[in-house]
Amino acid sequence: MPISGMNHFTVLTNDLDATNAFYVDILGLSVGFRPDLGFPGAWLYVDGQAVLHIVAGRGVPASPRGVIDHMAFSARDLRAVAARLKEHGIEYDLRRLPTTDAWQLFCLDPNGARVELDFDAGEAAP
Repeated sequence: MPISGMNHFTVLTNDLDATNAFYVDILGLSVGFRPDLGFPGAWLYVDGQAVLHIVAGRGVPASPRGVIDHMAFSARDLRAVAARLKEHGIEYDLRRLPTTDAWQLFCLDPNGARVELDFDAGEAAP
């Protein structure tokens, strides 16, 4: 099976505005084209690629993480991201990978989906 990359994740939400605010205002994704699919939602982009689809109006499962533990994004400017999260009252867990010293920041989006942000090992700690 010739998989060549990840296309996107889909997050279910009961609060489209709060979910958009988290991914756009705090994490820096941008809202882009989304066809009329007959239900509310948004497609969020990085460098012209839709990486996150948000679907509203279908409800959120009792256990929001379900069988997918988390989604991970490559990121930059660890200090600024950590400051934005703190400013918005979003708790996070920051770790260093033992083999590479790369930074991993974990937090939850407004729907309870676990988000990992991966930063270069050379970035300064917040």
